[in-house]
Amino acid sequence: MKKIVLTLSCAIFLMSCKTSNVTSTVKNDVSVSIDLVNITDDKVKVTIINPTITTETTTFNIPKIVPGTYSEDNYGRFVDNVKAFDKKGNPLKIAKMDENSYTIYEATKLAKVTYNVSDTFDTEGGAGFGESEDIFSPAGTNIKAGENFMLNTHGFIGYFEGKSEIPYTVEIKHPATLWGATSLVDTNPSNEVDIFTAERYGALVDNPIMYSKPDYTEFNVEGMDIVISIYSPNGKYKAADITPETEKFMRAQKKFLGKFNANKKYTVLLYLSDMAAKDAKGFGALEHMTSTTVVMPEMMPLEALQEQLKDVVSHEFFHIVTPLSVHSREIHYFDFNKPQMSEHLWMYEGITEYFANLFQVNQGLISEEDFYKRMNGKIEEANAMNDKMSFTKMSKNVLEQPYKEQYLNVYQKGALIAMCIDIQMRELSNGQRGILSLMQDLSNEFGSNKPFKDEELFATITKITYPQIGEFLNTYVAGETPIPYEVFFAKMGVTKGKTIATGNPFLKDGRTPLITVDGATKQIKALEDVSNNIFMTSLGIKGNDVLKAFNDKEYNLDNIYDLIMSSESWKDGDAISVTVIRDGKEIVLKGKINLPKEEKSGFMATDKTKETIKNAWLKG
Repeated sequence: MKKIVLTLSCAIFLMSCKTSNVTSTVKNDVSVSIDLVNITDDKVKVTIINPTITTETTTFNIPKIVPGTYSEDNYGRFVDNVKAFDKKGNPLKIAKMDENSYTIYEATKLAKVTYNVSDTFDTEGGAGFGESEDIFSPAGTNIKAGENFMLNTHGFIGYFEGKSEIPYTVEIKHPATLWGATSLVDTNPSNEVDIFTAERYGALVDNPIMYSKPDYTEFNVEGMDIVISIYSPNGKYKAADITPETEKFMRAQKKFLGKFNANKKYTVLLYLSDMAAKDAKGFGALEHMTSTTVVMPEMMPLEALQEQLKDVVSHEFFHIVTPLSVHSREIHYFDFNKPQMSEHLWMYEGITEYFANLFQVNQGLISEEDFYKRMNGKIEEANAMNDKMSFTKMSKNVLEQPYKEQYLNVYQKGALIAMCIDIQMRELSNGQRGILSLMQDLSNEFGSNKPFKDEELFATITKITYPQIGEFLNTYVAGETPIPYEVFFAKMGVTKGKTIATGNPFLKDGRTPLITVDGATKQIKALEDVSNNIFMTSLGIKGNDVLKAFNDKEYNLDNIYDLIMSSESWKDGDAISVTVIRDGKEIVLKGKINLPKEEKSGFMATDKTKETIKNAWLKG
């Protein structure tokens, strides 16, 4: 209410000034200056020129949480030496209220705020997302003077209480050798200073910038310009290496979405981490309206990197559907320091993850069998979590325990919820409608600038679909009843049975290690009993053998992750050589790869009478 009164007062004041030909001195925007040239102690200096403040005190905030992360990360802990000054450069009294907020006194005199920012990548311990106080790397920041700056803008730029809806102008001074990849438009022709504008703070946060030596590719997909920018610290990869496969799946995504998206530009910022150095260790991606930030290990083999990018980038790209185009008031008016979370993570993350899998079978990038395996894997993961917890209650309280520990279920059960809605809609419409058409209808009903009320979404969905969908949402999403997935699969003629899956030679079920490491020597060793590991027995590897090298590349504890990732791309029948140390002697074993096979419960199409509706579901 105070904000509305102030806005009206300013409007009346401006009208009166216009009438009397007097120039107003009211400043109703925020100007930011970031210096990426003069780096001191691995810190970047930021200067904020504030809007006109009419109150005696004001609060300056650094975000506590940002959209898409669902965790309170307290970016203020990476900011220090916060100072406030008047127009003459005299310091004003400032008090730190908590880790992210500062109260500034005599605020009517305030002319600027300055502070230093440290990067988050240097602090990461690698415990994993959600398991430590680490910032999830794609939401983090990097300061590597003269070489790379990952500017997730929420980590560098703060906002004044009550002033987050006014325009921002950001001036970034950077080395001439570095180029800033972003979907923002640089309005300054200089090669050393970039100037960007955003209509409000939320829009600024929604546009990350990565500065590095120019290495990018561009292509156009049905009217959308795609930019892929890459930073590879050791020069292992170039943007051109990943572009062909990335372009392939992004074209498939656009074809899958049809007319849904109207973005003119989309930027992929790919940061490859040097695992041998003090660097980012939280791998994945974070969505934005017109871009995504991605962090992956540089050591990954190209084929494995391409496969990971297909999954994570496609997931983030589909966020243009939800929550970016369809979202609640909690998302639209996101409070970066006192967040109110939405009930509908099943839609924001679940539908997005489902689309990231569905489009691949829909566009022929994976087989039906692969799609069923993926969904079955999600069922297994979901069953390992609290399957009776209300999904809406978990979403609303995701920042608190015991709900916080269930967050990862949004990518498992959330996707399965979307699948079941899709199946029901296909069945009820004789194959004509599905969850993509539902999201198109919701986008028409609301859109990016018209948020819905959390408590009204189920009723709206029921109104534009079928009563059965409303019953499903209330029973299985808001309610605590586990979903009988076999019942829904059966509607499409898909039933449960036994399938054979190819396993990893070093991990059983993708989790249990089939090798061990000597803590003193860092050597990788075969287990004492390898009789059940066909990969090892077929090559003649014996229990307790030291596994020194594979295909002439040596491995130990320091690069064991590299070995695991490399093995993901191995194929049955490919030639391989293994150097082992047995009884103090090196032995080179040569043969062909024979990957372990594991029998698992899975799903398969068995009812030919439902072939037509199944194809409508999977092929569209």
